Amino acid sequence: MQEEHRLALEAQKGDREAFAVLAGTYYDRLYRWLYHLTRDRHGAEDLTQETLLKAYAALERFEPGTNFRAWLFRIAYNNFVNHRRSALRRREALPECLTDDEEGPPEQAAQREARELLAQAIRRLPPDYRSAFLLRVEEGLSFRQIASALGLTEETARWRVFKARQRLLRTLAPPLEQEKP
Repeated sequence: MQEEHRLALEAQKGDREAFAVLAGTYYDRLYRWLYHLTRDRHGAEDLTQETLLKAYAALERFEPGTNFRAWLFRIAYNNFVNHRRSALRRREALPECLTDDEEGPPEQAAQREARELLAQAIRRLPPDYRSAFLLRVEEGLSFRQIASALGLTEETARWRVFKARQRLLRTLAPPLEQEKP
């Protein structure tokens, strides 16, 4: 506990190695906990990494003498809750053409399966590509707005969305071609 306290103080003073030791100490614990919350390996990995980044960015707000692990897990929980809320909002925003009630059960089942395949493929995108892609597709942001939101150049934002689309096409094209008679 004293070692953890010392490392936290050093990290607050700008020692990246000290924070790296703390991150290494808690990475597996955070991941396991977040995996149990999300039941999604990729989601838990993303949340763990985001939690550590947020903790590093917020080090000046950590109060010396308090429990670093509790502080870190609180950040992780808040991060999990925020992701869950945003996921629920995204699910409600399906285009009208995908929820056509006039189709029969086979068509509805095929649409559900196609949406699930797409969701799985999006979850497998690297976080940099996924974040830019979702800001473009789900939120309808321009490349300039994406660049501003993610701290990128406009060209990098455009490139990440392009690469995300390429990967999605490579991932989804084979199953779609197999369905053709």
